[in-house]
Amino acid sequence: MRNQKRRVIALHVGASSDPNAMAGSESTAVGTLSVSTFDAASHKLEALRNSAGITIEAPSFDIKLIAPMDVPTATAAAAPAVSWGVEAVGALSSAFDGSGVTVAILDTGIDRDHPAFAGVEIIEKDFTGEGNGDQNGHGTHCAGTICGRDVSGTRMGVARGVKRLLIGKVLGQDGGGSSDAIADAMVWAIQNGAHIISMSLGMDFPGYQKALVSEGRPAEVATSMALEGYRENTRLFDKMAALIEAGQFLGRRALVVAATGNESRRDVSSGFTIAKAPPAAADGFLSVAAVQQSNNIAKPFKVASFSNTKADVAAPGVDIWSAAPGGGLRPLSGTSMATPHAAGVAAMWTHKSMSENDGDAVIGDVIDNLRFHAKLTTGLLRDDVGKGVVQCP
Repeated sequence: MRNQKRRVIALHVGASSDPNAMAGSESTAVGTLSVSTFDAASHKLEALRNSAGITIEAPSFDIKLIAPMDVPTATAAAAPAVSWGVEAVGALSSAFDGSGVTVAILDTGIDRDHPAFAGVEIIEKDFTGEGNGDQNGHGTHCAGTICGRDVSGTRMGVARGVKRLLIGKVLGQDGGGSSDAIADAMVWAIQNGAHIISMSLGMDFPGYQKALVSEGRPAEVATSMALEGYRENTRLFDKMAALIEAGQFLGRRALVVAATGNESRRDVSSGFTIAKAPPAAADGFLSVAAVQQSNNIAKPFKVASFSNTKADVAAPGVDIWSAAPGGGLRPLSGTSMATPHAAGVAAMWTHKSMSENDGDAVIGDVIDNLRFHAKLTTGLLRDDVGKGVVQCP
């Protein structure tokens, strides 16, 4: 596990009565809200608990990239003229393109020099200690799906009118990170005017439990520890989502879009499924499942075999071509690929909302439209894909 010394995330709502309580912590304050990390035994944490307001705590939990699934060599031969996902969500026929919308991507960073991002204002912040850039490639691929410009004759981006990206590097080259970095990055994104926050990452409960066992803990103890961390982090992200939804970050609301995860194994048995994990499991976040193309005209989509259940909506997530570090393109599969499709569609609906409200985005309407206009085609089940496959205005 990444955290050798136990750290505690403290989400504090309300002004602290002790002006020194936050001194020396890794803290970002927004109005009456602060997100800080402390050593578990820190006297500053105890001072915060005793200050005015409400403090919600959770152990800093290992977060990892929702790793893409293998793409068969046969499907990776050549990039198409249009990524099938762009067409499937209706981006080709929409009158909106995401103009004026700011999208935050919390991932492995970005190759800002890739031609897919020509003309895009990119603001980067590193939360890993590795420095900016993308040594993994996952974040670059997600950004390309959200708003990438055409490269080598391939249309990859859903919302090509988006001209401002906030890139929070919360996962390192190995795909690892921590939940306190995610919380900090979410606050940073809101501070910098994000309308949409896209996160293709998650807490791997089975993997975390196995790691605890491998360190010598009995299986029962490891399971209990993992469950406690899972539960408390879900509660913390629930509260953050509620504050975002209420506009308590500088009076701004934003939509957080998160991947459900790739741990299900329907290819082995239809009953081998796992429900979405935090942060996607938090109330108030829009959780996204993955679908793939079907050869059946009557059933154009089917749920991806790896996609976790209990999603709010779904989006294309298999054999998705997008940007690769160094300037090229590559196909990847996963709910990580579905999530940026949903974020791109959300940017289109935000553009529409802004056009109807003198430049102001009504995020509640964006969420309602994403759900109301989603397609639940024949063969898709609500338990797998929620309201269905998201569609552009």
